[in-house]
Amino acid sequence: MENIKRVTFASKIGVIAAAAGSAVGLGNIWRFPSQAADGGGAIFIFVYIACILFFGIPVMMSEFIIGRSARANTAGAFHKLAPGTPWKWIGRLGVLTGFIIMGFYMVVAGWTLIYFFQSVTGNLHSVTNFSSHFNSILNNPLQQTIWMIVFTLLTAFFIISGVRKGIEQSAKIFMPLLFLLLIILAVRSATLEGAVNGLNFLFKPNLEHVKQTVFLDAMGQAFFSLSIGMGCLITYGSYFNNSVNLTKTAVQVSTLDSLVAILSGIIIFPAAFALTSNPDTIVDELVTGGPGLLFITLPELFNQMPASMAWSSMFFCLLALAALTSTISLMEVVTLYLYEEYKISRKKSTLLVTIGVIILGIISSYSSGFFNFLDMASAKYMLPVGGLFISIFVGWYLNQQLVTAQITNEGRLKFSILFLKFYIFLLRYIAPIAILSIFIYGLAS
Repeated sequence: MENIKRVTFASKIGVIAAAAGSAVGLGNIWRFPSQAADGGGAIFIFVYIACILFFGIPVMMSEFIIGRSARANTAGAFHKLAPGTPWKWIGRLGVLTGFIIMGFYMVVAGWTLIYFFQSVTGNLHSVTNFSSHFNSILNNPLQQTIWMIVFTLLTAFFIISGVRKGIEQSAKIFMPLLFLLLIILAVRSATLEGAVNGLNFLFKPNLEHVKQTVFLDAMGQAFFSLSIGMGCLITYGSYFNNSVNLTKTAVQVSTLDSLVAILSGIIIFPAAFALTSNPDTIVDELVTGGPGLLFITLPELFNQMPASMAWSSMFFCLLALAALTSTISLMEVVTLYLYEEYKISRKKSTLLVTIGVIILGIISSYSSGFFNFLDMASAKYMLPVGGLFISIFVGWYLNQQLVTAQITNEGRLKFSILFLKFYIFLLRYIAPIAILSIFIYGLAS
């Protein structure tokens, strides 16, 4: 496939912001705290960081290598680097995965807009039963559909605007704003009376709450959190110029992604322990996590704080921003595929993807079974399979001189031979075994 003339991100800040925005999502905020609560606090965090270092970063680098060396969309990248082989189906799987995820993720993103709007208008402050309130939203498919469409169109606006004016510029604005809101909310939560109990629960090793599967849970969270296997990082890697240090970028993005997760824990745990009226059940609610934590437990807790409208507005603005940075990267994966493989203009490609996502979103809004099917299919099957074969592709199939050239920027960056050999060893043996373990564990659970 001949390359269409390709724009690149204009600045190093843009590279980091866009890649971090792709990785950061609602999973950092609702999944990490519940995993930490169920994995022994500091014990889980330690294992999680180790998994990021030894599994997450190497596979992320692999996606960057594929994207930048091919200068093509996710499907086109595998076709270009392995012409005439079945590897093209791994690229197509990544495109399909991104599309499938948007089919239910846009619905969840719509929930964040509903709660943000209700927080700003003060309607959320008057709610007395947040469980019933959230269930009323789930049982109102028309309301979900409307806000899902709003969020999808908002995402499409940035995609139509292009790589630099849309994706990069939005990331440079949204990511600093997201971190600002995180820090403000974390400081407020940590200074609540009784917050120390929540901080202790998060940061002290707790052997009573350690599962035997803590390693697999932490590893799964690391891959899920970094958006590995869905084509986003390959797509964004194709926009990296030749001066970008792929190793450094992967480390920086992983650090920012982990920081969002830990700051989310600092927001959620102290508030939960300081404001709860049911101390006996709060741990169970934290462990359960998921939508219930974000849309039932936390709004109820925020409602007990002075200036609750302001704090809940900031929190749900934070959620919406985290969702938006993810949906932008997901939509770009599919849009770029249509643009380059079928020579459809960016505007028409975005329109086609938007229509397809809205159709899936409508079905997900009206059918919880379909919603859960898309969630399960992508998380348990498609993402692990994609990550597994990406590791094998770079570790075993790609010419190692090409891999070395990408890591060293054609020799301009100095890396020891030991580092390069260790990286290939991780990709060939350790990462595939780790991802396969996640896959088997996911099927069994």
